[in-house]
Amino acid sequence: MHTREEKLEAFGRLLDVLDRLRKECPWDRKQTNESLRPNTIEETFELCDALMKDDRKNISKELGDVLMHVCFYALIGSETGDFDIADVCNMQADKLIFRHPHIYGDTKADTADEVLQKWEQIKLKEKDGNRRVLSGVPDALPSLIKAYRIQDKARNVGFDWDKPQDVWNKVREELGELEAELEKGDKENSTRELGDFLFSVINAARFYHLNPDNALEHTNQKFIRRFNYVEEHSIRVGKPLTEMTLAEMDRLWEEAKAQEQNQ
Repeated sequence: MHTREEKLEAFGRLLDVLDRLRKECPWDRKQTNESLRPNTIEETFELCDALMKDDRKNISKELGDVLMHVCFYALIGSETGDFDIADVCNMQADKLIFRHPHIYGDTKADTADEVLQKWEQIKLKEKDGNRRVLSGVPDALPSLIKAYRIQDKARNVGFDWDKPQDVWNKVREELGELEAELEKGDKENSTRELGDFLFSVINAARFYHLNPDNALEHTNQKFIRRFNYVEEHSIRVGKPLTEMTLAEMDRLWEEAKAQEQNQ
């Protein structure tokens, strides 16, 4: 691993490269916050994909892409005189110090749960922070992640279930209401009740300290692997999936599942 001096030198090198590209490259010269935003979203998702797969080499690469975007926005900010990369770093350091009084002050917190319990209260006291508990949840977050963050923030100020049975009672209640609306064939009410049911399931996952987004993505990847196995077999035998019976596809699915379990 590199020394602190080497790390600072590498960061400075990246800033120097960006400065030159901004001056000399036609593409880099024309970029704005708005034009960079879609690329930033894509790079963030690529990083998340590498993290989910625990692909260490790609994690390093994608972190570099995201870091480049952070530095690029800071460079644009320096051109308008609003802020530069030093402001970004100092503001973040100040925020971390303020939010960790158990490290930089005399507050006591011995466990991660104790830290989280104080987190929202601390954020509400920040000079330029969020004035309401849920105001810090970005509107653009994917719905599943947003639901988790909303619930987590509410929990940090004491709005949570007391015991697991309460959580499961709520899940069953919402499932019953969804089934009732589906029986009636009311699409609008069914959609609303489906949302309530999903929200309750996410709440249950959060209560047990499980990340529902990670869990769902693992299931997505598992489904892709097993479905690809079925499709590869259909290609090998020259029989399209559309001509296979459900029983044939299910048998291949179970083969894929058995292979995964053996591995």
